Amino acid sequence: MALKSRTEVSQYPGGGPLAALQALGELPDSGRRDQALPFRAKVNSHVHVPPNFSAFHTVGEAVQMAAEQDVRVLGVSNYYDFGAYGPLAELSMSMGVFPLFGLEVVCLLENLLHSGVRVNDPGNPGKMYLCGKGITRFAPMDAAAATLMDTVRRIDSDRIANMIDKLNGVFAASGVKTSVTEESVKAAVVTRHGVPADTVYLQERHVAQAFQEALFALVPIASRPDALLSLFHANPGANLDSVSVQDAIRANLMKAGKPGYVNEAFVGFDHAFQLVLALGGVPCYPVLADGARPMCEFEESIERLVLSLKQRRIHCAELIPNRNTPEVLGAYARALRAAGITVLAGTEHNTLDLIPIEPRCAGGIPVPDPLKDIFWEGACVIAAHQFRMANGRGGYIDGDGELNPSYPADEVRIEAFAQLGATVIKEYAQPTGAHDISPR
Repeated sequence: MALKSRTEVSQYPGGGPLAALQALGELPDSGRRDQALPFRAKVNSHVHVPPNFSAFHTVGEAVQMAAEQDVRVLGVSNYYDFGAYGPLAELSMSMGVFPLFGLEVVCLLENLLHSGVRVNDPGNPGKMYLCGKGITRFAPMDAAAATLMDTVRRIDSDRIANMIDKLNGVFAASGVKTSVTEESVKAAVVTRHGVPADTVYLQERHVAQAFQEALFALVPIASRPDALLSLFHANPGANLDSVSVQDAIRANLMKAGKPGYVNEAFVGFDHAFQLVLALGGVPCYPVLADGARPMCEFEESIERLVLSLKQRRIHCAELIPNRNTPEVLGAYARALRAAGITVLAGTEHNTLDLIPIEPRCAGGIPVPDPLKDIFWEGACVIAAHQFRMANGRGGYIDGDGELNPSYPADEVRIEAFAQLGATVIKEYAQPTGAHDISPR
């Protein structure tokens, strides 16, 4: 049963972001697993959209750019609120783009902190970014997921509020008396992006932008170099555009050891892992690889990385190619996939730099075709998981984070879910009048 129209979906019982997946009805679970997937589309499994700090002004801009650039799968991995996912689903369907719903959460591995092992944050030992892919239990969350999420939100919000207070003091001591508050920063996000206030959870980049804007409003252009020198106790450099100053505020005032820094408090790994599962998602590890130089100790040996992920029941990994050379990207993607780990690729789009939607390697070098095949397969696996979970069927993993036991081996499981996912994406992303999915 192919998806016919937005009207058909809007009338589906229950409605919401998952309605279009449910309206697809029954689709075959299996295909020829000894053959390549029947087609390949351009994919991006990881962007952030407002109210997260983002290169996009709106969800619609992200989806429209994806459609214009022929990216047919767009995954959003927002922090801490999913109010954008309703509009994401509606707009994606109308533009022939398949949405992958996800989240990103920060956690702490105490044993790695004490041993000084950096995970996927180059500046903070023990700190891990963890994603959830293909989430379906967010509209609404059940009590267990809501409790887990509320803890994450509270810890993060308390730190941001304390950081704003410290930065006001730092600026005042340098003769720039700002009046930035948590409420004013949230209000600016609401005004800038047209989002509801209760969906806004602030990030460091929001705070840096607010203080940059306050500085520019209070200090004339000619006086800004001296003001920044006083603030940073270091030469601010010649480039004093808004984005450069925001980056300099984060680097000189907000990081560990700097005057505006507030000790970070995080939930533990088990808390973050259980949150992903409670939301119906697949835990996914974002690999930094040579995006950090030297590489983080947790990742510098691919063999140890694979073992560490499997020990933690993480069966999916994601690369951000624009951080990586083609050689390193290929080495990690192939090794992870060979170990039976599903592999994805995204761009983040979590700065104001509006780069192309399709991932490219560092320096704008195209991702090699064999790696695109791996990333496409991974997107298909998550699409199938999302589809099956939305329809009350077993996903790629179960509620304990274990791989679906209905398949005799990792390779068979990946191929079966990828075949189903390709069908789901094609049925969803080709409503009447939509652009055809790109053939292989």
